[in-house]
Amino acid sequence: MKYGIYYAYWEKEWGGDFCNYISKVKKLGFDILEVACGDFHTKKLEYFKEARKIAEAENILFTGGYGPRPEHNLASEDEKLVEKAFDFWKDCFEKMATAGIYSIGGALYSYWPVDFKAGFDKEADKARSIERMKQLADIAAEYEITLNMEVLNRFEGYMINTCEEGMDYVKKVDKPNVKIMLDTFHMNIEEESMTEPIIKAGSHLGNFHVGEANRKPPYQGSRMPWEEMGKALKEIGYNGSIVMEPFVVRGGKVGQDISVWRDIVADTSEKSLDKAASDSVKFLRDLWG
Repeated sequence: MKYGIYYAYWEKEWGGDFCNYISKVKKLGFDILEVACGDFHTKKLEYFKEARKIAEAENILFTGGYGPRPEHNLASEDEKLVEKAFDFWKDCFEKMATAGIYSIGGALYSYWPVDFKAGFDKEADKARSIERMKQLADIAAEYEITLNMEVLNRFEGYMINTCEEGMDYVKKVDKPNVKIMLDTFHMNIEEESMTEPIIKAGSHLGNFHVGEANRKPPYQGSRMPWEEMGKALKEIGYNGSIVMEPFVVRGGKVGQDISVWRDIVADTSEKSLDKAASDSVKFLRDLWG
């Protein structure tokens, strides 16, 4: 398995310059840097060529993440909106491939964070989303990109809240490059077990996000059953990406979207955040191999 971290751990705004974090995560002991792809349309192709050069020099892999804005909602009833969403994705996939990003996860099937006051029809939205995801998967396949449907807790999304719902969605899309993404933070809220969803996902698991119940990086001595989860991953023969997605600093659009209204850690200095990340990835490597 290869271990990564989402660069938004250090940022308060989405869409920052992720090139600045490539060397950092290498020094901290990671194999992967996960980056936000939602603002790729604002960057020129040359940026992604340069990012790839730096990453290859540092032997760092990229994965992508995106919680689609409402204008990129594949479940929308607005056909013109969906057409524009496909235009966005075509541009995004080209830039992802240029940078060497061949995997992206998030609520790609809908939008995030959901405005529950606006209302929704879960079954009708899901049916539209599935048909459009089939089309999006074919476009992504041209760039050898895998789309990972993230299972989100009920407070952030409504379409896929459990592994069972995620598996139902992925099987109905029935495309080899459409997989499921589990996240221990969301699992801790929605699932009866922290290991059974991993077993249930099996070969359909495309990315695995890790974090504590309060969104700190995984650490030894926590109440999360990290050892048992590691055994479950080995049981299904998972050899993919393990990406921690900590959010511990309030402020900015990141803090707002994630609902971080207080600093989760006492020391929010870069040095302290770096040490916590480094200690965490070492903990997981020692435990899971």
